[in-house]
Amino acid sequence: MTDCFQIDRADNVATLLGDAAEFAEVSIRGDGSGTIHAAQTIRAGHKIAVAAIATGERVIKYGFPIGEATQPIAPGEWVHLHNCRSLYDARSSTLDIESGSPRETRYV
Repeated sequence: MTDCFQIDRADNVATLLGDAAEFAEVSIRGDGSGTIHAAQTIRAGHKIAVAAIATGERVIKYGFPIGEATQPIAPGEWVHLHNCRSLYDARSSTLDIESGSPRETRYV
């Protein structure tokens, strides 16, 4: 079983402490408790939804809003650039999902 860490009870996301395979049971540690199942493979250090997040709803981490959902996010889903945008950086939703770099940056 993989663990994730929920920093504040108000958080609707937690940080994975290890890689989670698709359908893997994930134990919620920290200020939360219980288990969820990963909806897809998610790497360690990434956010996993611990509650449903509706389109336009705030993504809460550290007890504070860090972003906004751009589509519905179900519990167990990976929360990243493909389904949320930063409240602090308007460009964040245009970054490459894997590298986090600007998509117009060319690498040789």
